[in-house]
Amino acid sequence: MSELILSNFALHIALAPDEQEQVLALLQRKTVTKRSILLRPGEIERHIYFVNEGCLRMYNTDKDGQEHNLCFYPGNWWACDIVSFFKAKPATNSIQALEDTEVCYFSLPALERLFTEAPRFERFFRILTQNGFDMFQRRVTSNLSKTAEQRYREFRRHYPGLEQRISQKHIASYLGITAAFLSMMRKEKDL
Repeated sequence: MSELILSNFALHIALAPDEQEQVLALLQRKTVTKRSILLRPGEIERHIYFVNEGCLRMYNTDKDGQEHNLCFYPGNWWACDIVSFFKAKPATNSIQALEDTEVCYFSLPALERLFTEAPRFERFFRILTQNGFDMFQRRVTSNLSKTAEQRYREFRRHYPGLEQRISQKHIASYLGITAAFLSMMRKEKDL
């Protein structure tokens, strides 16, 4: 488990051996079973998760009870309701395991300690936040300006192999279409 998260950090920062030990000592680990909820609306997000194996999703439930998938977090991705986590505000979204999932996670006090004792981690999480905001903006623009077929192709590029692992209803919800329309589109276009 530690090799994957250390290689994830290495994407943006170089860690000295003592910093690697320090980060691994502050990390907590757990396994969550499929369908487990890690965050519910109204709760304060207490952890930032690194997915070692499995897949999480973030979704919003509208007033009619309809779920809208906002993002998927397969292995080697970070998951968090960032506003709730850093500002201690009640979450408006939920985070759920779509598969049995192994995660590592930091609490905010542990992460703040890491920022103070090893400042290069602030750089890593700043880059992570910038990349997440970039992804969010692209998703909004895509939903406003692209066809369902174009959004589906983007989904497949963005999350390679995920469509074989998760329910079609979750993919359809992410794309803003019905599962029936997704099935029909895939058959007609041979996608």
